[in-house]
Amino acid sequence: MLSPFAAFSSETKGRKVPRPLDDYRTEFQRDRERILHSKSFRRLSHKTQVFLAPEGDHYRTRMTHTLEVAQIARSIARALALNEDLTEAIALGHDLGHTPFGHTGEAALDEALKMLATTERFPDAPKEFNHAKQSLRVVEVLEYEGAGLNLCWETADGILGHSGGHMPATLEGQIVRTADRIAYINHDIDDALRAGVLQEDDVPASYCEILGSNAPERITTLVHDMIEASTGKDRIELSPQIGDAMIGLRTFLFDNVYLSPRAKEDEPKAKGVVKALFEYYVEHINEVPEEYLRSKDGKHVEHVQSCVDFVAGMTDRYALRLYKDLFIPSSWQL
Repeated sequence: MLSPFAAFSSETKGRKVPRPLDDYRTEFQRDRERILHSKSFRRLSHKTQVFLAPEGDHYRTRMTHTLEVAQIARSIARALALNEDLTEAIALGHDLGHTPFGHTGEAALDEALKMLATTERFPDAPKEFNHAKQSLRVVEVLEYEGAGLNLCWETADGILGHSGGHMPATLEGQIVRTADRIAYINHDIDDALRAGVLQEDDVPASYCEILGSNAPERITTLVHDMIEASTGKDRIELSPQIGDAMIGLRTFLFDNVYLSPRAKEDEPKAKGVVKALFEYYVEHINEVPEEYLRSKDGKHVEHVQSCVDFVAGMTDRYALRLYKDLFIPSSWQL
């Protein structure tokens, strides 16, 4: 029933630790369900998408973003007769490594690691932080109390390749890579309108004429175009006109939303929280929960990485609570 370009679960490159096959579920179904039941997935509901600490019930979180990506990606995979189970598994797992406070927290951890590297105190410490690589680390190492989720190679490859320089080997992974952009471009415009950062007339008319005047129209245009442009091919792509319009709209968002004064007004505070927590736990490694520690012969063999894993896994509210407990005198706390 599937396209010859699909990733067949019976032909998976397998798991690092082989497991007996399930009588009723494919290997990619099992991956999807292991991700859904993970602690990291549950924490996404309390992690920032774009706006820090928004007041209102209808702003996206990292969880709702993930679900929207999964819906868009599955629709495309079904129309192209590709593997929906693999597509959904990748989509559900793609942002598990995101920090508290979204890309602001990611930048803060990256800056903190680069600063630490200049001290030469921990020569084996990671030199940078990237949420896609951290998502892979979550599923391969951190979940299940340090045993990892033991996902199929194709699922892990798609999670790593959802952004950045690594292109997924499967078409299902390539679908998620573009569906991620389709989702955040459109829902971030919606949230920016709700927050008053944008007005309807601010969105460039030239892109609206090509893609549509509202989120449902734009998503439909992008999904239909991807299906039509990719049918019968061994790659996932958009037509030049639609692809250029999507990139143009993304650039508009960076200039007018992601880097706007309203979206960035609390960024220094959020960065300060993440950096302070990271620096504190580097100096107080014994306060890092045991599940994040890699120890050998009584020594912490991944000292800095354990701190990165702990801080990156925090939700926004947990990070704020720890910051308050650690750095604000109790008599000042309201």
